[in-house]
Amino acid sequence: MNSKVADRIATGVFVTIAFIIVAILAALFSFILFRGVPQISWEFLTTPSSSVQAGGGIRDQLFNSFYILFITMLITVPLGVCGGIYMAEYAKPGKVTNFIRSCIEMLASLPSIVVGMFGLLVFVNTTGWGYTIIGGALALTIFNIPVMVRVSEDAIRSVPAEMKEASLALGITHWHTIKTVLIPSAFPGILTGSILASGRVFGEAAALLFTAGLSTPRLDYLDLNPFSETSPLNIFRPAETLAVHIWAVNTNGIMPDIREIANGSSAVLVLSVLIFNLLARWLGSVVHKKITASK
Repeated sequence: MNSKVADRIATGVFVTIAFIIVAILAALFSFILFRGVPQISWEFLTTPSSSVQAGGGIRDQLFNSFYILFITMLITVPLGVCGGIYMAEYAKPGKVTNFIRSCIEMLASLPSIVVGMFGLLVFVNTTGWGYTIIGGALALTIFNIPVMVRVSEDAIRSVPAEMKEASLALGITHWHTIKTVLIPSAFPGILTGSILASGRVFGEAAALLFTAGLSTPRLDYLDLNPFSETSPLNIFRPAETLAVHIWAVNTNGIMPDIREIANGSSAVLVLSVLIFNLLARWLGSVVHKKITASK
């Protein structure tokens, strides 16, 4: 077999694999959207859920999902980026660094149910908080930090060494070089890691079952006092997310329209992740152009 034939065979194999992957994803999304989009309406999105009666919505669950996502990323991104900077610029090769890398890999491979049980022990029982938004956010932070650390480290290491050397040659300090040269250049990679981590947070259910709970108190969306029991901004209240709601409806629901609620909720979850990713990439490109002065 000559090299041209081998090249054509390899190309055909890879194209076929790519087509199969795209076809599976398209079929999955089409199945979810085809069954769920007809159930989506303004009333479905803006009314609270019902445990017994038909016609319940997902207002509180949708807000809880975005709120927990915001709190989680508010904790995860700074810690993950700082960890990536340390591993890329300050950590010296040796046993300590290898041990840190092993810990990061171990955290990244933990099943979410294990993280949920740990969160139940620490953030629910030990602290005495009970089921809370902050407990769920901290639990999700545990297995999202390794992703952010690895992605941030790889993004910083991918910056051409000449840029760093030129900055240091001008007498600029190491930290100032990191702040003004490396991080802006590595921003697209860091943004990609943030999007991956946020997608995992938004669709997570197992860890939140044991930390954020399966219920949501009656909320007053005009009450912006974060210490009020009825305020949606209160981080010390239970919060059933959209992913947990889908699981609860399918397993424990007794409403007459269980199937319609589950299908509509699944479609909203998929569309929310898709829209969030597109907006995050657009915002990231705008910020990247501003901080790098590129067109």
